[in-house]
Amino acid sequence: MTRDAARVETFSDGVFGVVLTVMAVELLQTGPARESGRELPDALAHAWPSYLAYLITFALAGQVWLAHHNLWRYIIRVDQMLLVLNLLVLLFIATIPFTADLLSDNLRGSATEQRLTAALYLGTVLGEALFVNLSWWWARRRGLLHPDMDPGLARAVARRILLKPLLYLVAFAVVFVDPILSLCAYLLLVAFYLIGGPGDLRPSANRAKGGSAA
Repeated sequence: MTRDAARVETFSDGVFGVVLTVMAVELLQTGPARESGRELPDALAHAWPSYLAYLITFALAGQVWLAHHNLWRYIIRVDQMLLVLNLLVLLFIATIPFTADLLSDNLRGSATEQRLTAALYLGTVLGEALFVNLSWWWARRRGLLHPDMDPGLARAVARRILLKPLLYLVAFAVVFVDPILSLCAYLLLVAFYLIGGPGDLRPSANRAKGGSAA
């Protein structure tokens, strides 16, 4: 038995909103600025890893929300398995504040700490990307997409989202050269996926689900 997808989208949007809020609270704390004997400009400069982690992670989480929004325009029904797969996507999304906080705390740590933190960060974003791929594959396989969606477009979307886990692995590999450079690679990845591609909502498209919204 299948059900309407609207409640799933609403619930998912709520999780994204909570994650972004918690992340801001965790990473943009003003505690360092209140340390005795430290001037505000020096305290703010000292906290740069938190700001960098926030910028990169907000960009990543924002791009994931955009991708989720674009993909779920085409999903008009859900079944139990798709609900489970979407929950697993949200499980990794909800882990982002924890791994981002670790990232900001260890950017100035030893090489081992930096690489371990980067591995945990990768695990979060890679897990999300893998379950997004599985969700789309399942929706296509079970006929949960809009019946008017062009099969060629569905395949093009699948190819595009399949590329993301591979690019995440490349970004992680750069951590063995320079952790900061690896984080910049994540930002480039976000920029790449912000460029319009198959399945993304375009300015001229209507908001109805189906092939015409591509």
